[in-house]
Amino acid sequence: MIMKNQTVITQFLLLGLPILPEHQHLFYALFLAMYLTTVLGNLLIIVLVQLDSHLHTPMYLFLSNLSFSDLCFSSVTMPKLLQNIQSQDPSIPYAGCLVQTYFFMVFGDMESFLLVAMAYDRYVAICFPLHYTSIMSPKLCGCLMMLLWMLTTSHAMMHTLLAARLSFCENNVINFFCDLFVLLKLACSDTYVNELMIFIMSSLLIVIPFFLIVISYARIIASILKVPSIQGIYKVFSTCGSHLSVVSLFYGTIIGLYLCPSGNNSTVKGTVMAMMYTVVTPMLNPFIYSLRNRDMKRALIRVICSKKISL
Repeated sequence: MIMKNQTVITQFLLLGLPILPEHQHLFYALFLAMYLTTVLGNLLIIVLVQLDSHLHTPMYLFLSNLSFSDLCFSSVTMPKLLQNIQSQDPSIPYAGCLVQTYFFMVFGDMESFLLVAMAYDRYVAICFPLHYTSIMSPKLCGCLMMLLWMLTTSHAMMHTLLAARLSFCENNVINFFCDLFVLLKLACSDTYVNELMIFIMSSLLIVIPFFLIVISYARIIASILKVPSIQGIYKVFSTCGSHLSVVSLFYGTIIGLYLCPSGNNSTVKGTVMAMMYTVVTPMLNPFIYSLRNRDMKRALIRVICSKKISL
């Protein structure tokens, strides 16, 4: 019965957003502006960290990698979305869908790992300020970044190869972008191995990082409460406020997209949450870190002044 309904899928159809024809140009301009803001904002952070020696610290090493991850994460889906708004053929080749799924997992996993590394960095900076430079050494940070990139690429490759062995039926319609969970729903072959690996790896790459962040902040709060003072509380909020905002955005959208049960408006809800996850969050992260960060503002002023002097 299954073999009878199987067919060779060469492409998938991306429905995208339910936009009326008369509003297409408006939404195209809006999403293009959001994407350019994401690219320019994250590029600015990367360039500042590279140019200003005062930012050559573990925290800003992780931040620059987070900006690179956000930039690439948004670039996985936004160019195709912009193309589909203008095009009458919103299709994506089968191979292109697998490639999009792979890079979506790579940069999504990387953001999760980087948020853990940044939480640990804040924990060491606040709880062990005298030993911070020895604990968070450049060698340790460099090795950690190499390990994280190896883990994310190998994890994404494993799931992509497992997805490539699936067979698909006549239904090839995808709401917004190619995602592993969407491909499993469309598959008409056995997905037990895929679902088992997702369950195991999600515990390792999503749940455990989240609890590590919670533990880091619990220990930070416990350390501050031992010597309660206005200065100590201000220090926590000034150094951790931006990171907590990004963590809330990242895990909040994941919970809304993948864990919350869907109702009758599951398509609309899924599209909204997917937009938050892939478009809004990467765009807001540079503003969160730059507007609340004095070091970034000073670095921007120093870079601008040094360029004026050189001219």
